[in-house]
Amino acid sequence: MPDPLAPFRWLTAPATHNVRNPLGDVFTLSFFHEVEPADVAARFEPSGAAVRSMTLGEFDDEVAEFVEETDGGDGGGYVGITRIGEWSMAVEPCGWHTARGENLARLAQGCEAVAVGRHDYGEHSFLYAVDGEIVVAFTPHAPVTRWGSDPDRLKEPMRRVGLPSTATTGRAAWDTRWDDALPRAFALAARITGVTVTPDSFDGPLLVASITGWSQD
Repeated sequence: MPDPLAPFRWLTAPATHNVRNPLGDVFTLSFFHEVEPADVAARFEPSGAAVRSMTLGEFDDEVAEFVEETDGGDGGGYVGITRIGEWSMAVEPCGWHTARGENLARLAQGCEAVAVGRHDYGEHSFLYAVDGEIVVAFTPHAPVTRWGSDPDRLKEPMRRVGLPSTATTGRAAWDTRWDDALPRAFALAARITGVTVTPDSFDGPLLVASITGWSQD
């Protein structure tokens, strides 16, 4: 039987795995419905002073320099934005800015937004926001414990990707917690947005904005 999570496993592959993963083991992807990349960049950096167009390689160099200068204390310091269908996607290599509820709520004013964070040395995250309000948020390894204004809003799509919304026991529950939880979170984001992210999604130019003015501690 085909693996339904196969399209999302590259997003969770270890650095040593023989899978192309241009994002590494700490990153956050966020999606904003019907908001142009330039408008998303302006939400991150209202002055527009630091917004530039870069390739992924140039963007990675910028992030690496920032991480080295700050010892990684503020995440990656930058966000790169591109358009995929009806959604603008923002990527934070080495960063977790939009994985924080208060930040995503601020960025989601007047739109629908989804964020999924991978952090192999901290905690993974999933957040869904509408019009400046966090509706559903949870840690992928513990989806039963949710918070937000309507934590049951996504129960049906969660069920369809195999994320339990109620307590389960036994081996299946253990596997969901530790083996497939993060791929399922990315699958849930794809079910909401209609966007299945691939490594090729980052081949085009990215609109890069600084987020150093935001607190990420």
